[in-house]
Amino acid sequence: QVQLVESGGGLVQAGGSLRLSCAASGSIVSMTAMGWYRQSPGKQRDLVARITQGTGHTNYADSVKGRFTISSANAKNTVNLQMDSLTPEDSAVYYCFANVWGRQYWGQGTQVTVSS
Repeated sequence: QVQLVESGGGLVQAGGSLRLSCAASGSIVSMTAMGWYRQSPGKQRDLVARITQGTGHTNYADSVKGRFTISSANAKNTVNLQMDSLTPEDSAVYYCFANVWGRQYWGQGTQVTVSS
């Protein structure tokens, strides 16, 4: 089993910044990637950013490129998402994920609200 604990969501004004963190624990020796999805009411859950363990290769949704930065820390058991220049369109529940042995695990989600 893999446990993911997220932190760092909240309310911020447009143009502001937030930093999300996700700590993984449990059977994570074979973890291949971590990252973040987000979901707004009535919409599907979409990938925001991911980072590949080992290579550190990153992928971003087009809508966040140049504004969000994903990184790993703590022997790669933690993934951070630095979000800058936030807009109201970034408001959503953000879910951390981890891929381990071909299975995707999810965190509980953290709310990000950007006011205009």
